[in-house]
Amino acid sequence: MSIRTGVIVFPGSNCDHDAYHVTKHLFGFPTRFIWHKETDLGDVDLVIVPGGFSYGDYLRAGAIARFSPVMKDVVRFAKRGGLVLGICNGFQVLCESGLLPGSLLRNASLRFACKWTHLRTENVDTPFTCALARDQVIRVPIAHGDGNYFASRETLDRLEAQGQVVFRYTEPDGTVTDRANPNGSAHNIAGIISASGNILGMMPHPERCTEAALGSSDGSFVFQSLLESVAV
Repeated sequence: MSIRTGVIVFPGSNCDHDAYHVTKHLFGFPTRFIWHKETDLGDVDLVIVPGGFSYGDYLRAGAIARFSPVMKDVVRFAKRGGLVLGICNGFQVLCESGLLPGSLLRNASLRFACKWTHLRTENVDTPFTCALARDQVIRVPIAHGDGNYFASRETLDRLEAQGQVVFRYTEPDGTVTDRANPNGSAHNIAGIISASGNILGMMPHPERCTEAALGSSDGSFVFQSLLESVAV
């Protein structure tokens, strides 16, 4: 089985080729780039909204990309059940587009954060995490200045109650601490999924750690999960 994949490219995207390399060359998914001015995603099973600095992060991260022509079809695709993975800036774009709740604010430190983090897997009943075990801790890097996940108390309660928190920043042993939180995100949230279960947004970069030579291959679990979810 394979997954026809489209990687969106905005002016300022800088992780598009990383995502392309992983899906096409490591996992063998038929993959193509989709320029932000295109209005039709074409025949795809998975859309990746990659990291970077779409439109220079002017106004605020992801705010301008939300109005790109291609995003109308991304929203349509997502609402019809298509798989969408937003990574870092892609997570910001999905929140700005209303496909995921909450928003990503400036890091609590007010500094850009580029480091390895540990993520505890909170929900394995998703197309993006089914190859993982509940509470499994994976090592995945971050690189962002606006990764501080924020939502209303009601929204946070709903996300927790419905199992929509997929990844949480923790210590290497899986313990949730303030020290393990690299950006001040509410509830140490690193990634969430839509109520429908087909849209995942996460700030850490799984596409940057899919080969041991890069320091960790734990990111491959996300893409292996997608492959297994299609094969079921």
